[in-house]
Amino acid sequence: MSISYSVSDAIAHIRFDRPEKLNALTLAMYDALAQAFVRANEDPDVRVILLGGNGDRAFCVGADLGESIPALAEGRFDISEWDGAHLKQAGFHKPVVAAINGLCLGGGFEIMLAADIRIASDTATFALPEASLGFVPAGGTLVRLVRQIPFALAMELMLTAERFPAARLAEMGLLNRVVAPGELETVALEYALSIARKGQVAVSVIKEAALTLGHLSLDEAFRREALLGQRAFTSDEAKAGLRRFMSRDRAAGHESG
Repeated sequence: MSISYSVSDAIAHIRFDRPEKLNALTLAMYDALAQAFVRANEDPDVRVILLGGNGDRAFCVGADLGESIPALAEGRFDISEWDGAHLKQAGFHKPVVAAINGLCLGGGFEIMLAADIRIASDTATFALPEASLGFVPAGGTLVRLVRQIPFALAMELMLTAERFPAARLAEMGLLNRVVAPGELETVALEYALSIARKGQVAVSVIKEAALTLGHLSLDEAFRREALLGQRAFTSDEAKAGLRRFMSRDRAAGHESG
């Protein structure tokens, strides 16, 4: 299906696996990607998702123009069927780390915007070319981009349809780190492993809050924050963490005495 999936060390490794076509997404690949995200979300042994692209030339260049775009243009396909691949569904609160190499265009860019942590090679190139082709980046970008970076920068990316280097994306605030190509997979995996070692309930609650509280009034947001916080504070993980903290504190007290 050209989407690979494996799990190790509580990390689901999901990869675009069509390097000969710059990891362009066929209709079947969109379905397979959505299924991979569901599989990871439902697996209690998976704490983090690490998303990448096979090959040196591309993370993902978006929809396969020879198949997916004609299907959309002719009305044979509804773009909402890609919601799962673009992580638009509610209730997906496992963190996603993206390792971006080479070209990250169109739908690939849109899927990157759904990731929580983004590590890019300094040779990566980014673009939303849709406007130059007469359509729009409606795989989550029209909603996400203006919420993630300042309005003027979001509009520059969408309206000019130009290509931007990784350094410029980092300046805009869309990337966490830009590293040498040989360091990309190592650094991205380090982020994923670090998050996987944290409290699973806490990580999930943090992501849920980030995704759901921003549009609410302050009073309602604070009320919801308290409910989410209570869920984390009363979890078995939090209780175990408190016991570890208290044990260390007592041990430190004995040593100082």
